[in-house]
Amino acid sequence: MRDEHDQYERPRRRTRPRTKDRPDYSDALVAVVTTVDRGRYTLLLPDGTVLTAMKSRSLGRQGVVVGDEARVVGDVSGSADSLARIVEVLERRTVLRRSADDDDPIERVVVANADQLVIVASLADPPPRPGLIDRCLVAAYDAGMDPAVCLTKADLAPADEILAQLEPLGVRVVTTRIEGDLEPLRDLLRDRTSVLIGHSGVGKSTLVNALVPDAGRTTSHVNEVTGRGRHTSTSAMILPLPFGGRIVDTPGFRSFGLAHVEIDRILRAFADLNTAARDCPRGCTHLAEEPECALDAAAAAGEIDPARLASFRRIMASRSLADEY
Repeated sequence: MRDEHDQYERPRRRTRPRTKDRPDYSDALVAVVTTVDRGRYTLLLPDGTVLTAMKSRSLGRQGVVVGDEARVVGDVSGSADSLARIVEVLERRTVLRRSADDDDPIERVVVANADQLVIVASLADPPPRPGLIDRCLVAAYDAGMDPAVCLTKADLAPADEILAQLEPLGVRVVTTRIEGDLEPLRDLLRDRTSVLIGHSGVGKSTLVNALVPDAGRTTSHVNEVTGRGRHTSTSAMILPLPFGGRIVDTPGFRSFGLAHVEIDRILRAFADLNTAARDCPRGCTHLAEEPECALDAAAAAGEIDPARLASFRRIMASRSLADEY
């Protein structure tokens, strides 16, 4: 007997079975993501063509960040109103991460595929913040990037103290003066992809405008009461350098959390300390308060530099010292 509700049954949809074959994009053009803005991506092709693209639905929740190398299809002419489609993100060689603060387990990728992190800090107006420099060094080692420091406004204050703190770590340092010669900084950046990071007021945007004359990055003044500047860069952006290489100008962060950092990952950046640490007991933090850390014995025996060990422990201790941008 036919049910009286059978007449209301929705007809079944005729659908083709899903195929397991996925599109092959191996021949698609590869471009570098230079900016990200509200779901639209600006990319640069090897021939200099600038594309605007959206992310393919097939990528799902996979993030696309500045510095990513991506395969693109669709309209790749770069003409006005054209829109390409990002269909694949290539494996990242390096990843610079941060968390909002040290209690936040969520990692945020700042930049991908850069090979050098340049920490920009001023020697005066505003004064240097060694704790922030240390935290950025930790982030660089964690990302697998070479760290470097650019000290600005060297005509207003000496750099001796900061240089003494960084010397045992073997970090390359350059100093600049207001309206001074930037050739040492150009040598540091030449033919590399470098991320510039620093809190507001240190002169980062001024440096960017001097290195890339048509960059047009907005500058600001330092508040006389708080000693801090106003964040002027609102998004990360890759800029090609006229003398070779690229820089990634990043916005200032209110905090640079290191919740994602594992101490053993940082230790691998210090080959001498990493070798000595093989004799440490399981779970050793390698910090000064560890009673059985093998690094102490190695330093006492002259196998590692005690000053280098102290500097390593200083930057690792900075992970638990919150330092606003």
